[in-house]
Amino acid sequence: MRYVTYASDNGPRAGILVEDAVVDADTALRGALLGDRINGAPTTRRLLGLERAQRAALGAAAEAAADRGDALEAGDVTLHPPVPDPEKIICLGLNYRAHAHELEQESPPAPILFPKFPPSLIGPGAPIQPPPGARAVDYEGELAIVIGRRCKGATAADALDHVAGCMPFNDVSERDLQFQTGQWTAGKALDTFAPCGPALVSLDEVGDLSDLTLRTWVNGTLMQEAPTAAMIFPVPEIVAFISRLVTLVPGDIIATGTPEGVGFRRDPPVFLSDGDTVEVEIEDVGRLVNPVVAGWARA
Repeated sequence: MRYVTYASDNGPRAGILVEDAVVDADTALRGALLGDRINGAPTTRRLLGLERAQRAALGAAAEAAADRGDALEAGDVTLHPPVPDPEKIICLGLNYRAHAHELEQESPPAPILFPKFPPSLIGPGAPIQPPPGARAVDYEGELAIVIGRRCKGATAADALDHVAGCMPFNDVSERDLQFQTGQWTAGKALDTFAPCGPALVSLDEVGDLSDLTLRTWVNGTLMQEAPTAAMIFPVPEIVAFISRLVTLVPGDIIATGTPEGVGFRRDPPVFLSDGDTVEVEIEDVGRLVNPVVAGWARA
């Protein structure tokens, strides 16, 4: 199943992507006779809280709705981040050996963690908006996973039981801000610096998370390409490690790190600027495309 959040006249709504159609979550819930199982308006986070058999029924009802035309054309809707309201966004640094080496760093002995925040999230097609004066804005294509079941103290053996699915993610980074101190957050957690989507794809549709290929393009030029098998800490170890520190809940996003090929380590460096386009693709999961637009509006 592919979960999305889309724009409507009444605000963001959760939906199920079925090929080129978006089925509203309310429609799918009614078709699956699950309308009374969601407390409040359906959101992706609440859909992830359904039991496995209920989610399967939801997917079947969404396919039936799409077959009878009770859906929107995907090309006619604006997609938001699949999970626009996570409780936590946790990112990993230096999780590919070749990336650590291109930064002249040793592979870390444990996952390096830093946060982003909900205002960082944008969906496909939405602009990455660096702040005024930013001169070193970089791309980092990544695989992000989303938690589907509450998780505390998981082991690597059972960690995937708590993962709902995955999606492309771009850990946009402003290097001058990132490296002005030992704390990375100032250069990582800016507004619009966490594009993701277009859909959250369930694990049963993706298969083996360690057998995917990640690619990033800037203006059509391939900048990053690596197998997820090259991660230092694979997804089960990441979930187990983080769940020993904090309780993970449905909707939490974990971005699993970027491979080699980032812009600031190229000769000459490649930084993002107004008018650029960044694409992050994970095979069998989706392609995330975002433009870069200089400056942001004052709130």
